[in-house]
Parts: sequence; C-alpha cells; structure tokens
Amino acid sequence: MRDLGVGFRYLLKGQRWVARHGKQFGFGLLPGLITLVLYAAALVALALWGEDLVAWATPFADDWSSPWPGLFRGFLTAVLFALGLLLSVLTFTAVTLLVGQPFYESLSEKVDEDVSPDGHAPESGLPLWRELWISGRDSLRIVLRALLWAVLLFALGFIPVVGQTVVPVIGFFVTGFFLTEELTSVALQRRRVELRDRLALLRARRTLVWGFGTPLGLAFLVPFVAVFLMPGAVAGATLMARDLLGEEIAGDGAEETDEEGVAP
Repeated sequence: MRDLGVGFRYLLKGQRWVARHGKQFGFGLLPGLITLVLYAAALVALALWGEDLVAWATPFADDWSSPWPGLFRGFLTAVLFALGLLLSVLTFTAVTLLVGQPFYESLSEKVDEDVSPDGHAPESGLPLWRELWISGRDSLRIVLRALLWAVLLFALGFIPVVGQTVVPVIGFFVTGFFLTEELTSVALQRRRVELRDRLALLRARRTLVWGFGTPLGLAFLVPFVAVFLMPGAVAGATLMARDLLGEEIAGDGAEETDEEGVAP
C-alpha cells in the first residue's frame, strides 16, 4: 500500500517541476487547450442534437402511448451524454498526447536531463514520423481497451446498489490505470519499451499506478483542470517511468525520495 503514496508524490513532484520551469509549462498547455476546444465542441453538439439522434435511432417508440416515448428517449439521451462524458475523460489524455507529441517529448526529455545523474536523456533514435506513428498506433490500442472497460462498467452500472457504489469506484481506478499508461508512454516509448512491456511494468506496480493516476482522473473531471495539470502530469510520469525501470533520480527528486525512505 506504500506505493499509493509514492505514486501520488510523483504526481506532486511533476507539478512542482513545471512550476519551477515556466517555459516548459507554457508550451505544455497548448496541446491541452486545443484538445479541450475539440472536446467541448463535441459535447455541446451532443447536448444540442443528442435528443434528435436518439429519436432517429428509436423509430419503434413512435407508436407508444404518451408519456412513454418521451420518458424513454429522455432517459437514453441522458445515458448518451453521460457515456460521452466518460469517454471524454478516458480518451482526453490519449488525444492530447497525440496532438502534443512534440511538445511533451521535449518536456519529458528536459525532466530526464534534469534528474539524470549524467545530465542526459534517453533517445529513441527514431525519426519524428516514426515516433508519431508508434504513438498513434499504441494510443488507439489503449483507447479501444478503455472503450471496452467503459461499456462494461456502463452495463454494470444498472445493477442495483452495486452499480451506484462499487462500480464508480472501480471506474476511477480503471481510468487512473489508463491515464498513467498514456502519460508514462512518453518516456517509455523514448526508451523503446513496447506497449506489451509497458503494460507489464504497470501491472507489476498497480498500487503505484493507482496512486498516480486515480487522483489525476478525479481532478480531470473538473472543467479546464486537465489542461493545466497535463504538463506536470507528463513530468511526474517521466519521474515514475524512471522508478519503474530502476533508473536513478538525482537532484531534488532523489533527495526527497531518500528522506521519505521510498527510494526506487
């Protein structure tokens, strides 16, 4: 259980790192702002035309007696919008990282250089187009996994009591895991760690992953917060990636870790 606290401290350390490096923080905001505008437009469109979409998809309800068509379609519209919000949380990080790949690569490298004992950051040696291809391919795989979980949890949500208590908690932990995978992928992909190996690393330290990703997922539910936390989240995930691979963390991060007795 100690790893829960360690993961949360990495999240805080990442935010502190970007607070000390204002230029990196500013650059890191741009991809999140672009993605936020796109997602906001999609959700507004869903809110405005979701009812029409549901009515088009349920022509069989036209012959029902009042008030059942309205109640049925109203319920489906609400469910559709709730599902849209859930998918937004689950996929926001993946899309933001894809949009901001060059920005976050640069930020992650700066973190590595800052905390590496020799002052150097690992490099993939791949051209940019190849890195973008791998990032997009892996992000799509993770999004598909997240969608499967979203559908499963959505279905389980209809179970009385359990669906309103246990299932939401599980949902936050699942969201935290996928958020962490996407964020650590920036540093791990640069080290040529494949998706299957990344997932194995994270599953071996689930409580560490939950300590980092679950609070972040909860924070992402607050409008606009995700945009401002993303740069620090990438920085913290880079520090955590070094922990997962057993790499030394020099400087302030190492000193804080040693003092707290949780050195990698």
